[in-house]
Amino acid sequence: MTIRSDQRRPDQLRPISFQPHFQMHPAGSVLVTFGKTRVICSVSVDPTVPRWKRSQGVPGGWITCEYRMLPGATDRRSARDGSSGPGGRAHEIQRLIGRSLRAIVDLEKLGERTLYIDCDVLDADGGTRCASICGATVALELALRKLANE
Repeated sequence: MTIRSDQRRPDQLRPISFQPHFQMHPAGSVLVTFGKTRVICSVSVDPTVPRWKRSQGVPGGWITCEYRMLPGATDRRSARDGSSGPGGRAHEIQRLIGRSLRAIVDLEKLGERTLYIDCDVLDADGGTRCASICGATVALELALRKLANE
């Protein structure tokens, strides 16, 4: 049987963990670990909706996401995203996370607010998309519970 470089068998999953309430200020946050991949996911609440949503007269709130890989997340330093926004890969991932989470939330019940989800990759060792989606889902659940109790 072939052993992977991290000593796992081919049929063995990476160890997965979630550390909720990792940050003190966001409405919800989690440090998610998939093997050696670590991502901080947080949810911040803004009491307004995007201008385009307001102008269309669509009721309810909005959920959007930003995904970034920190410069030291890989074995070779990557440049920070410039003023032009994220690169193609990061843009694709943040759109995927946003669509995934909007699909599971009743946006009308959010009211007139925007939930900003930030996924910051601390260490990348494969699986950053899956770790980010899973972590963002947990952080979103924590934020929604907090909003429901206010």
